Amino acid sequence: MPELPEVETVRRGLEPAMTGRRLTRVVARRPDLRFPLPDGFGQRLTGRRIKSVERRAKFLLLPLDNDDVLIAHLGMSGSFRLSPASFATEKHDHVIFCLDDGGEIHFNDPRRFGFMDLCPASDLAGHPMLAKLGPEPLSDAFDGAALAAGLKGKKTSIKAALLDQRVVAGVGNIYACEALFRAGLSPRRSAHTVQGGRAAKVAQAIKAVLGEAIRSGGSSLRDHIRPDGELGYFQHAFDVYGKTGQPCPGCDCADGIRQIVQSGRSTFYCPRRQR
Repeated sequence: MPELPEVETVRRGLEPAMTGRRLTRVVARRPDLRFPLPDGFGQRLTGRRIKSVERRAKFLLLPLDNDDVLIAHLGMSGSFRLSPASFATEKHDHVIFCLDDGGEIHFNDPRRFGFMDLCPASDLAGHPMLAKLGPEPLSDAFDGAALAAGLKGKKTSIKAALLDQRVVAGVGNIYACEALFRAGLSPRRSAHTVQGGRAAKVAQAIKAVLGEAIRSGGSSLRDHIRPDGELGYFQHAFDVYGKTGQPCPGCDCADGIRQIVQSGRSTFYCPRRQR
């Protein structure tokens, strides 16, 4: 599933193409994605002007000039593509946004785990998908103290806690593994023990890893593609993710990077460097 850097990369790709543009036509080629589309979805969007393209955690938010907000989630395989009006529609292009400058944005989602919804701006904070999200990891509100507060009393592993969107929003499996490696903390460590200096190290590592991934256009392992059709390349800078048995950077561990399963997700780490 695309994580925060991939969604932020998509946001940055859509922003110059969609901000200030009016939707002349919106075509929903099927009535549902992961969930049913709102009633009258295409008609409600047609004629509206897009005020901005924003992000909250792994969600894209497009405020409209009627004070509604279009919420979009990429799911497992969703992608937005910038297209000229003559661009051929593909099988899994489920929603097409036609703009007043003649361009089109195609939302393609072969597995249909993405979703879209419309919500009044005044109700956005209480939307079921957004209401319980924790702090944005790249915001000033997220630091060691904020992370420590979110982890207090949690008996789960620190790796599982970082995947809990109520603790910190937008961090997924890849970047949790990478951040814990940089912070030198074992993914098996009980989350409630990550306080003080440990929490500060993890928060700093999360910010650093996410920032570097965004500058690299995200990680393209299977489905992630930028709106301009280019791939991200942060996958070439992974320290541990997907590198079972390989030597880890800056360490002379004999067995290399190990892989375990936590909460149904693969975790990659160095048992010597991470404690």
